[in-house]
Amino acid sequence: MARVPLLDESRNDLIPFIDRVKRERGKLINLYRVLMNSPKIAAGWLDFNSVVRYQTTLDAALRELIILRVSVLNGAEYQARIHGASHALHAGVSEEQIAELGKWRDSTLFTPAQRAALAWTDAMTRDIEVPDALHDELKKHFDPQAVVEITVLAGAYNMHTRVARALRIDVEAK
Repeated sequence: MARVPLLDESRNDLIPFIDRVKRERGKLINLYRVLMNSPKIAAGWLDFNSVVRYQTTLDAALRELIILRVSVLNGAEYQARIHGASHALHAGVSEEQIAELGKWRDSTLFTPAQRAALAWTDAMTRDIEVPDALHDELKKHFDPQAVVEITVLAGAYNMHTRVARALRIDVEAK
């Protein structure tokens, strides 16, 4: 059970925000129900993550692989279930890739570019400090804009997973 209330749609002062979430995300998920306890945080979160997820040059499948990998590394069931079950599949990530993401280094299902981005994500998530060799490999596949976008995406989802775990946000009932 979440450590703070899951706010519902009855808060008149939050109706414009709730309408925006539904318009942009399709429905009001528990993450936003929790974040609405601080309306300015919720609005800032939505603004930032709308850019991170939908306004970059990154391929949608790569984006979802990075999100899922951070979720796996951080033991974040909330994001893993949401992204694996819907977003990743719709972005073109195969069920086999999702299943092998925990052992991607031993898998043949990932392209060299995906492998470079996953290695970068692993280092950022596990160690924070990323070795120069990983940066050199990432630069072989991505321009500076994409390197920034990959880095910020992985950082954003490290934030996502940590917030969801700390506040014990429950996965939505189907």
